[in-house]
Amino acid sequence: MSQRAQRLIEAARKLPVPEGTYAVGLGLLISGITAYGFQILAFKGLSKSEYAALNGLWILIFVVAPGFFLPLEQEVGRAVADRRSRALGGGPIVRKAALAGALLAGGLMLLSVVGAALFSFTERLLHGQEILLVCFVIGLGTYAVQHITRGTLSGNGRFGPYGMILGTEGVLRMAPVVVVYAAGVDSLLWYGLALAIPPLLASLVALRGQTGLLTPGPDAEWSELSTNLTLLFLGSLAAQALSYAAALGVLVLAQGKVERDAAADFIVGFFLARIPILLFQAIQAALLPKLAALSGAGRHADFRSGLLKLLGIVVGVGVLGIGVGATLGPWAGQLLFGNKFNLGNQDLALLCAGSACFILALTLAQALIALLGHGRALISWIVGLVVCVGVMAAGSSATTSDLFLRAELGYLAGCAGAAVVMAIFLLSSVRSQRPESLSLLIEAIEHEPLEI
Repeated sequence: MSQRAQRLIEAARKLPVPEGTYAVGLGLLISGITAYGFQILAFKGLSKSEYAALNGLWILIFVVAPGFFLPLEQEVGRAVADRRSRALGGGPIVRKAALAGALLAGGLMLLSVVGAALFSFTERLLHGQEILLVCFVIGLGTYAVQHITRGTLSGNGRFGPYGMILGTEGVLRMAPVVVVYAAGVDSLLWYGLALAIPPLLASLVALRGQTGLLTPGPDAEWSELSTNLTLLFLGSLAAQALSYAAALGVLVLAQGKVERDAAADFIVGFFLARIPILLFQAIQAALLPKLAALSGAGRHADFRSGLLKLLGIVVGVGVLGIGVGATLGPWAGQLLFGNKFNLGNQDLALLCAGSACFILALTLAQALIALLGHGRALISWIVGLVVCVGVMAAGSSATTSDLFLRAELGYLAGCAGAAVVMAIFLLSSVRSQRPESLSLLIEAIEHEPLEI
């Protein structure tokens, strides 16, 4: 290896990012690239109204699945890591979590079918494409399996397979779409199945060759999986909803064929503006255990220093994203998505600003959770959602541009509001840090750099 390469590696190791970041980073990078590949091909291969409907499915899956199953994944990872630190087998924990995941997924499937029949939410979110509801129900099952698998891997310190799940899912999602697009098939069903099925297949691929994940141990009580679980559920769901609030708002508020077709352009711009969020996921995945370990060990100065450095990175990425969106965004949109793309500089700048504020809020939320501020993080997300919905509801949509502006300003105001409340709570928590109050959390994760 050359001296220059060695210097680059050493420099990377000294970057202010938590342990576990690089192990997951490659999988997230592949997942992000393939997600955009999927979006590009779907935009080009489907009509605008069908593309908007498909992204209604995308948003449903990526709000509901992480919202309900990610907290379970986190608790599996925490509980298994806790047992490993005490030389106890984690198999009973995983089996208990699998049962909980199956019951939760089954309940959500039933609620989805009943809700579609009673409240016709498929008309609003899926623009009347009922076949996508079938794909959503399938996705609930496959993502339940994937999140339990990810929690099992993270609790056992298997960072490579964890990253493999993320990357493999992206590849398996995009590959069939390439075939469908090349064949000129414009059926929504195939695109919907390409979203719903890969999580299960990716889990099977990542588990291949893995041993010792279900080591025998003492029977698990439900209490081992219940630490702050309700707060994690609600906080995760609120955060995911706010993350997709702009696109969700346009899909729900769009009236008639013209606005529903125009929603496709908005959704493309929204995904362009989310690029910084995708890049930040690698840091988020390992941020909580690192900050919690520093605080629990009484290293308050290191906690504050590490958090400030991370916030500096977040602010820098956010400012850069806004600048790129405001200047090069429309050009990048047409380059990637073709002449069908039609969204202006102002729209992309506002969407990028909203995404920058969301990343800031997410960073502060992870620090709050590291200080056992689950409830405060939840309150902050709820405040953000209320502000977002309030701004969107207060506007008027005489034209399509007015509709877009309502969604953009609501998204920006909601994410900024959540970040401000997070910052206020965090300042209060940091000033009153007490290592002893974190002993139970640190006992579970101090030897384990990756929670989710």
